[in-house]
Amino acid sequence: MTQETLLIGLAGVLAAAAPIVFAVLGETLSERAGVINLSMNGTILLSAMGGFAVAYNTDSLVLGFLAGMLIGALVALIVAFASITLNQSQVAVGFVLALTCRDLSYFLGSPYMNVPGPRLASMPIPILSDIPILGTLLFRQDAITYISFLAIILCWVWIYRTRPGLMLQGIGEKPAAAFIRGANVNLMRYVYTVIGGALIGLAGPAFSLGVRAGWMGTISGLDGFGWIALSITIFGGWNPARAAFGAYLFGLLQWLGLVLQPVLTQVPSQVLQVAPFPLMILTLLLVNIGNAEWVERTLAAMPERTRKFFAKLLRAMRASPPASLGVPFERD
Repeated sequence: MTQETLLIGLAGVLAAAAPIVFAVLGETLSERAGVINLSMNGTILLSAMGGFAVAYNTDSLVLGFLAGMLIGALVALIVAFASITLNQSQVAVGFVLALTCRDLSYFLGSPYMNVPGPRLASMPIPILSDIPILGTLLFRQDAITYISFLAIILCWVWIYRTRPGLMLQGIGEKPAAAFIRGANVNLMRYVYTVIGGALIGLAGPAFSLGVRAGWMGTISGLDGFGWIALSITIFGGWNPARAAFGAYLFGLLQWLGLVLQPVLTQVPSQVLQVAPFPLMILTLLLVNIGNAEWVERTLAAMPERTRKFFAKLLRAMRASPPASLGVPFERD
């Protein structure tokens, strides 16, 4: 494999991971506010179908992406209303919506099965695209991939470097304290859940109008990506930068599966295609394994220097959810 081929492949990883980046950023914002949106898998499918249908009928990619975001925002609004206003289980409502949206996407999308439609084209940035290595990796992408890079930076800065971001952390960790400081906790949870849902909805057309152009129903290969995005959110420790790294790691594993097929001819191709999914689940287990009692006992039995090394490594990997995640807030 030549250097140019390797760089093109890695650039493809960044582009293919863009939809998952949007999904994990959206879920990170929602869960930072204390609301679990389990509808992600169905939302991605429904917005992929809806975004493609709108783009096909209007011949406008912009309207297709906006339609996907609108679908995601509306589904998230249902989650917020049911959990915040009606005090229903966020997990139950989200899971039911995931199944409902999935089936709706297959039913409503049947007229668009295997129909050729518009697709995003690459947009090399003049001068920057000629930079060795970085030009091929970062500056010969399509618009939605560039937006995903920007979204990672903006989400991180918003959460950790702005006053509203600190308030967002407060309503997810200690909503009562945030309320005393003047925050309208439930309204802010509504806002961030809907914004997060819009980002999740953007992931759908990012697939159907970019990475996997077109709508192919049950054989589109999108079913399951929402659950992977949910696990990557946990892997990322509700940190946009770390969650984005998880999305790119998943994309890299998928690409390696394709690269290794000609080499590992004795391994069935189906094994390499599905391998990234259990590997991400294994990675998620490793992130949280430091909380297990048997791990602490094992560490205690190690020599001092080894124990300190592994303890530091496990602390760096450990992820703790917002303290009030999934807990309704009621004014006394």
